[in-house]
Amino acid sequence: MGLVLRRRRTLPILETERMVLRLPEMRDYSNWSTLRREGEDFLRPWEPAWSPDHFSKRSFRARVYWASRARDDGRALSMFLISRHNEELLGAITLDNIRRGPAQTGSVGYWIGPNHARQGYMSEALLAVTDHAFSVLDLSRIEAACLPENTPSRGLLQRSGFVEEGRAESYLQINGQWRDHVLYSKLRLDRRQYRHMESEF
Repeated sequence: MGLVLRRRRTLPILETERMVLRLPEMRDYSNWSTLRREGEDFLRPWEPAWSPDHFSKRSFRARVYWASRARDDGRALSMFLISRHNEELLGAITLDNIRRGPAQTGSVGYWIGPNHARQGYMSEALLAVTDHAFSVLDLSRIEAACLPENTPSRGLLQRSGFVEEGRAESYLQINGQWRDHVLYSKLRLDRRQYRHMESEF
């Protein structure tokens, strides 16, 4: 599966086998709000508390503006997952908190609509974004964190080459409560998985 980077309306696009990954635009508002409303019970337990105006067009406009500015400033790359088959919005993935200098690091987070979960879409998106981060953005480390009981997300990270590094207490506020998280990372030149495999023999 090849990864293609191109530009349309100055917005970066990553193309995978089944999806186009691009920055959000105002024309996405209706599809985004519908997907988030329909998936509210599915998404809320894993996310920071939603603001009272979470579904407002004004709030979405701020998201679009932030995504564009953060991309231009090199601080983040926030992308929607769009089906190549029917242009349906499936979810989103963000490479955030990009640190340059000695670190060359970023953090990845993601969400997907419940009707599209467990179909391999996020695995495809995560591979595309990490490949882009390493080969184009020249990062050397991608970090991720998830709740200990979030078995699907932990499995996704492990299948995508992320290695568990430990547990951070009260790491993030999720749904209004400080929660511990399991920390993962993926390195551009990562031999940790091979070392783990070798230790089993």
